[in-house]
Amino acid sequence: MPLFHPPPLPAVRTIGWMQPLQWLALGWRDMARAGWVSFAHGLALALFGALIVAVAHDRFWLLAGALSGFLLVAPMLATSLYALSRALERGEPANFATVRATWLSWQRSHRSVWEGSYWCLVRFGILLSLAATGWVLVSAALITLQAPVPIRTPMDFIHHVVLAPDGTLFALWLALGSLLAAPIFASSVVSMPLLLDRRASLPQAVLTSWQVVIANPGPMALWAVLIAGFTLLGMGSLMLGLIAVIPMLGHASWHAYRDLVDASSLPPRGPLTDGARGAESECGGQEVRT
Repeated sequence: MPLFHPPPLPAVRTIGWMQPLQWLALGWRDMARAGWVSFAHGLALALFGALIVAVAHDRFWLLAGALSGFLLVAPMLATSLYALSRALERGEPANFATVRATWLSWQRSHRSVWEGSYWCLVRFGILLSLAATGWVLVSAALITLQAPVPIRTPMDFIHHVVLAPDGTLFALWLALGSLLAAPIFASSVVSMPLLLDRRASLPQAVLTSWQVVIANPGPMALWAVLIAGFTLLGMGSLMLGLIAVIPMLGHASWHAYRDLVDASSLPPRGPLTDGARGAESECGGQEVRT
């Protein structure tokens, strides 16, 4: 008898190469329709990113660690953007009440913080933060061992790694970063929207996300490049570009999930409203009624 029974997964769809561009267009449309409440997400993250740079601008490893964690946890912070897109799709109001209910519904949904399904999305965010910490430690070990001089500031990194004459260390650093980022992307590309939309467990969400990437390697590679490219543009504009980039990518990620996953086999979550009486498990566990 097998010791491990994989959870039943929803079906995934295959898509065309250029479909990620359609997601960006739909994300831009949702951002415009949601208005200020959508842009507020981008403004909040842009201000947080600017604060990180202001505090750690002359300490390279602190800056690298903070920004790595910031980028990896951003998909969890975009959960309410997925909720706004879902509300627009359903013809429901997409406003601050939707955002508030998305983030506060977990507290009404559980009698105890010790329930196995408590704070599922947050726990996933913590796992992403641990992955970011691992990347910074590995990156620090590589550069400390290979760099010709100690790297203490961002300018040290630019002069002695990025602009080094042979470029070997920088190429190795980029290759290692890509190798570590790939499984993180594969684990999270549709996990958050699925957990928001359906009563799925965390293993179901992560395995479905991997299944999506395996079924669509080309479009998913393009999607990863687009996410990285727009994020770098936003950060390179003194964080100001993140005001538009973050909500656009968040809304677009909802449409990516809708195109890639047929989640009809999983029970849906009810609308997240302040007046809800019944509460569903955040990770697909048993329903708890208050």
